[in-house]
Amino acid sequence: MCPKNASYYGNRAATLMMLGRFREALGDAQQSVRLDDSFVRGHLREGKCHLSLGNAMAACRSFQRALELDHKNAQAQQEFKNANAVMEYEKIAETDFEKRDFRKVVFCMDRALEFAPACHRFKILKAECLAMLGRYPEAQSVASDILRMDSTNADALYVRGLCLYYEDCIEKAVQFFVQALRMAPDHEKACIACRNAKALKAKKEDGNKAFKEGNYKLAYELYTEALGIDPNNIKTNAKLYCNRGTVNSKLRKLDEAIEDCTSAVKLDDTYVKAYLRRAQCYMDTEQYEEAVRDYEKVYQTEKTKEHKQLLKNAQLELKKSKRKDYYKILGVDKNASEDEIKKAYRKRALMHHPDRHSGASAEVQKEEEKKFKEVGEAFTILSDPKKKTRYDSGQDLDEEGMNMGDFDANNIFKAFFGGPGGFSFEASGPGNFFFQFG
Repeated sequence: MCPKNASYYGNRAATLMMLGRFREALGDAQQSVRLDDSFVRGHLREGKCHLSLGNAMAACRSFQRALELDHKNAQAQQEFKNANAVMEYEKIAETDFEKRDFRKVVFCMDRALEFAPACHRFKILKAECLAMLGRYPEAQSVASDILRMDSTNADALYVRGLCLYYEDCIEKAVQFFVQALRMAPDHEKACIACRNAKALKAKKEDGNKAFKEGNYKLAYELYTEALGIDPNNIKTNAKLYCNRGTVNSKLRKLDEAIEDCTSAVKLDDTYVKAYLRRAQCYMDTEQYEEAVRDYEKVYQTEKTKEHKQLLKNAQLELKKSKRKDYYKILGVDKNASEDEIKKAYRKRALMHHPDRHSGASAEVQKEEEKKFKEVGEAFTILSDPKKKTRYDSGQDLDEEGMNMGDFDANNIFKAFFGGPGGFSFEASGPGNFFFQFG
C-alpha cells in the first residue's frame, strides 16, 4: 500500500530480527536506507543484521554511517565496538587454528557468537574444533542444528562426517563426505577427509585379512602404513596400534608388542582390549607387577568373572616371582621331568660343592657355599611331588611342616651320591679338580 516508506521496511526488519530471521531482516533494512539514507534506525538495523550473520566488517560500515548521522548515538557506539571485537576474535581464531590450538579457537568462537548468534561460519569452525578435541557429541549437536535449518550446508555435512570418522565409524563418515562434495565439489577439507577415510578403511581391512591368513609380516607392514595416513584419527589409530601389537606378540616380539599397546592406551585410555593384550605380554615376559596393574585397570572398567580370574592369576604369579626360583637355580625348564631335575642337581651340586672351592678366597667360598645350599633346597622341593605341586601353585611351603630352614644341603648331597665316603674331590693341578667314587 505504501512501498516507498522507509519506516515500514525498518519496522518489518525489526520484527524479523525479533524472530531470528536475520537474513530476511537484512534485506528490509537495506531497502529502508536505500529509500532514506538519513534513516539512522535503518542503518543500525542493517549493521545489527550483518553482525548477527557474522559479517563484522559490513556491520562496522553501517554503524559508522549511523554515527556520521548522529555522532552521540550510544547504541551505534556500542555496536561499533562489538563489531570490532568480533573481527578481533576472528583474527585470533584464524591464527590459533593454524597453530592447532583448538581450545582457544572454541573460546574465541563462543565469544564471537554472543554478538553473531546466526553466523553459521562461526558455528562450523567451533564444531570442527570440538571434533578435533574429541568432543564429538557437542560437535554433532552444532552441525545437526545447522542441517535442520539448511540440509544442503556442505560445511555442516563435513563436520558430521568428521565426527563419525574420528569415532571410527568410517563407512558412515564417507557417506557424509560424499554428500558434502555433491553440495560443494571444491570443498577441500571434505575431499581430503574422504580420501583419508577410504585409504584408512582399505589398509585396515587388508591388514586384518593378512592377519587372519597368518601372514603376520605383511599384516605388520599394512598396519604400519595405515598408522601413517592420519595421526589425528585417535580411535582408529589406537585400534591399529593394538592390532600391530597382536601381530608382534604372534611374532614373539614381545617388547615391541608392549610398546604398541602402550601407544594404543595413550591414545585411548579406556581401550580394554589394549590393556588385556599388554597384560598378557607382561605375563609372557615375567613382568608381573605391570601385568597386575593392567588387569586391575581392566577389572575396574569391566567387572567380569573372566577379568577377575586373569587378575588373580597375575597376582599369584607376582607372589611366586618374589620367592626363590628353584627352576632357575637348577637351570631347568618349569616342565622339566624327574630325570632332568636329578641330572641338573648332580651337575650344580658338584659345581658349587664347598670342597671344590677349598683353595679359593674366603669371599668365593662363602658365595659357593650359599649356591650349594640353594641347589640342595631347590632339589628338595622339585624332587618331591607334593612339595613341587605346592610350590608350582604358589602356596606357602612353610605350611604343613615344610619349613625350609630345617634341611641340610650336605645330607641331601650325601643321600643323592650314596652316603658317606661315596666320593671325594682331589686336585689334579692348580685350579683343577675331579671327583671319584669310592
